[in-house]
Amino acid sequence: MAASNEHTVLTGAQVVLPTGTVPSGRVIVEGDRIGGSAPAGAPTIDLTGHWVVPGFVDIHNHGGGGASFTSGTAEEVLKGVRTHLEHGTTTLVASTVTGEMDFLTRRAGFLSELVEQGDLAGIHFEGPFISPCRKGAHSEELLRDPDPAEVRKLIEAARGTARMMTLATELPGGIESVRLLTELGVIAAIGHTDATYDQTAEAIDAGATVATHLFNAMPTLGHRAPGPVAALLEDERITVELINDGTHLHPAALELAFHRAGADRVAFITDAMDAAGFRDGDYHLGPLAVRVEDGVATLVDNGSIAGSTLTLDRAFKRAATLDKLPVGDIVRAISANPARLLGMADKIGSLVPGNDADLVVLDAEFDLKGVMRKGEWVVKPQVG
Repeated sequence: MAASNEHTVLTGAQVVLPTGTVPSGRVIVEGDRIGGSAPAGAPTIDLTGHWVVPGFVDIHNHGGGGASFTSGTAEEVLKGVRTHLEHGTTTLVASTVTGEMDFLTRRAGFLSELVEQGDLAGIHFEGPFISPCRKGAHSEELLRDPDPAEVRKLIEAARGTARMMTLATELPGGIESVRLLTELGVIAAIGHTDATYDQTAEAIDAGATVATHLFNAMPTLGHRAPGPVAALLEDERITVELINDGTHLHPAALELAFHRAGADRVAFITDAMDAAGFRDGDYHLGPLAVRVEDGVATLVDNGSIAGSTLTLDRAFKRAATLDKLPVGDIVRAISANPARLLGMADKIGSLVPGNDADLVVLDAEFDLKGVMRKGEWVVKPQVG
């Protein structure tokens, strides 16, 4: 048995487990993993009055702390990762934005090194294979139809670290690209799309499994033309991303998504850009100029929303206090479900013995008080 100094026992908190919430529960940290038991005399931290939940998993994130994952240096990317880590995100997938193909392939190779080092959990390509009708904060002149050969080129450039690609699957080559991604073991996500209901259903049948920031950058739900929203919400094969920052979604839209899809099919994301966890000011998202005022990022030229400044601790607090969602459902959306999508549920996303010791401590008001990653405190809770 390991010595007691390799163990830490967290006691007294409400602990959220896959089986439910345990009042006055205990979490045993053994080295960098969640342990099943601890020897007598192991150090104990009393977290009475707090919550202990799994570390957050963000599968759609463009940057933070003043740094861009699309254009930043290694040092800058790591600063962005650290910023989100300090806000509870212990597992992060770096998202790129639309750019020239040669640039994106080089960037994929660069980011793959950070994945191999364990700093990132993978790469998500958002663009360039998206609809000019629903481009959002992507440069229209750089958009292109999804060519399976180019899709393969990007995935191969990532050297096994590509986790997801967002496509407007109604475009020429879209369905073939979904099939290719599925064959390659990469998540095909439907987003920035002008697809009809039937076109969306076709893409799901071809293998798409994620809706990129549902409701945003797609046609609205109509009673005669239900569009992609209805198809994505009703199909059990789809997990829907939601940006719960109070800007991207009305609370009623969030409630609709949870009610129709259910808590097991929702993934909270940030879609964060450089200003997340940083400050207002002028930025760039890819080649486009962005202004952040009062924490809301918009394009300078037309005022379109340009990502978010959200961190997942804020998304958690909003979901618990304003949206009144059950804490167990929030944990599924912010940890367990994205971990499952990444194929990492045997390592992260839940507080079960053998998983990485990734956890977040929240107080009774759901403010972040502690963050642990792989058994090391990133933010150590200050308790009596």
